[in-house]
Amino acid sequence: LFYEKQGTGKPLILLHGNEEDHRIFDEAIELLKKRYTVYAVDSRGHGQSDKVLEYHYLDMAKDIQEMIEQLELKDVSLMGSSDGAIIGLLIGSLYPKLVDHLILAGVNVKPNGVILEVYQEMKEQYQIEAKTLLLAGSDDLIKLDHIERISHHIKNCEFRILEGEDHSSYIIHNKKIAKIILEELK
Repeated sequence: LFYEKQGTGKPLILLHGNEEDHRIFDEAIELLKKRYTVYAVDSRGHGQSDKVLEYHYLDMAKDIQEMIEQLELKDVSLMGSSDGAIIGLLIGSLYPKLVDHLILAGVNVKPNGVILEVYQEMKEQYQIEAKTLLLAGSDDLIKLDHIERISHHIKNCEFRILEGEDHSSYIIHNKKIAKIILEELK
């Protein structure tokens, strides 16, 4: 994985969405690096990271898990947008001790097709322990009730709708996401 590291303080990992790269956070990093060591990551197959033939969220989550462990990061906060939010959700559920705080913008998940017994078992096995903030724009392409339903399945979770914003208007090359992160992590 390619990543850029800037700033000092507790580690903060930023994960972009599909067909994007770490540069979408350039403006936000200018504010965040004053309080955090920011790791802006290019997910596999994106930006300067190695190319892949297939994309799987579980592989992408494993990439971040291995990155955190190899860099021996502690007290990690993670902000993910769109696909990066899905990866963050997986990290929080599969590796609950790895991150302390999740900020997930435009997250979605749809466990249909799984029989009820298996779904209940998965729900009990994969519990997110990190304090979690779910974000969505009022004009998001993800249905707001879908994200709200996700929030009901995560203990210690807040769901916030950002009026006048779409799926990524407050994230891509925008300092708004930095202000939200700084306020949430203070």
